[in-house]
Amino acid sequence: MIPIIRLPRSMQQSLESTARALLQPPGGRRIDFTRPAGEEALVAHDSTSWRIFKNPIALLVGGMAAVVLELAEPAVRTGVWKHSTFLADPMGRLRRTGLAAMVTVYGARSMAVPMIEGVVRMHGRVVGKTPAGEPFSANDPRLLTWVHATASFGFGEAYSRYVALLNSREMDALYREGLPASRLYGAVGAPETEAELRALFDSMRGTLEPSEIVFEFLRIMYRTRALPAPLRWLQPLLVRAAVDLIPDWIRACIGLTAAHGLRPGEGILVRMAGAVADRIVLPDSPPSQACHRLGLPKAYLFAPKPRLCR
Repeated sequence: MIPIIRLPRSMQQSLESTARALLQPPGGRRIDFTRPAGEEALVAHDSTSWRIFKNPIALLVGGMAAVVLELAEPAVRTGVWKHSTFLADPMGRLRRTGLAAMVTVYGARSMAVPMIEGVVRMHGRVVGKTPAGEPFSANDPRLLTWVHATASFGFGEAYSRYVALLNSREMDALYREGLPASRLYGAVGAPETEAELRALFDSMRGTLEPSEIVFEFLRIMYRTRALPAPLRWLQPLLVRAAVDLIPDWIRACIGLTAAHGLRPGEGILVRMAGAVADRIVLPDSPPSQACHRLGLPKAYLFAPKPRLCR
């Protein structure tokens, strides 16, 4: 059993308050991951995904890396920047996106499927043209595949680099576990293995392009209060850690340099934060509530899994 870390009371309360805020979307009803009792999620409870998504450092770093990759694609960039509330309410948008990810991974099927159907309907209203005049639709399977693939890549790579190394079979498992949800969203061509993910990335040469919007996104993430006050010093490091996850050729393509990534010694701090976060149980968080729904022990996600040979 991996030892669980017990934080000072004030820090524990601050993190638990953050977890509760995620479950209460502004203007919406509170999401209860403990119901219906016994109902499985779209992703199995013994999956690689359940272990990765419990870690807030991996989610924040991986999520930011995914957004950078998405903003490098002109149609996705236009849809995100022109047809969402990100600029007006970045923290609200981040919370809603994070909650959707939690429901997709940990929510009961009867909760997750209607939520995804609602997202698909909302995407159906997002159409337009890129600055170059190319028409796009947010429900285009090609664009949805890119969004799903970048998210899977970001979360998996962030966990592997900053929390605990994942071998190639575990990475492949992560991509396969996301397929049922990806198809519900409409990403019918989502990669099933790490090799397919790399091939998809290579196929985007000539499509991805630089944009000032990428740098504006990074500036927003530096100044938006995404972490509790005692941990806010860590946020700039997490933004730079996200940049470091981007493949070298894509960073060069969109104009990100070494100056945008981690500075000497910062990687150690991010890995320490990731390792600590992987040993903190937050009773009100979606992973803990989902374990309760299935009758699993509170520390279920902290039990070590057998390592697979690379």
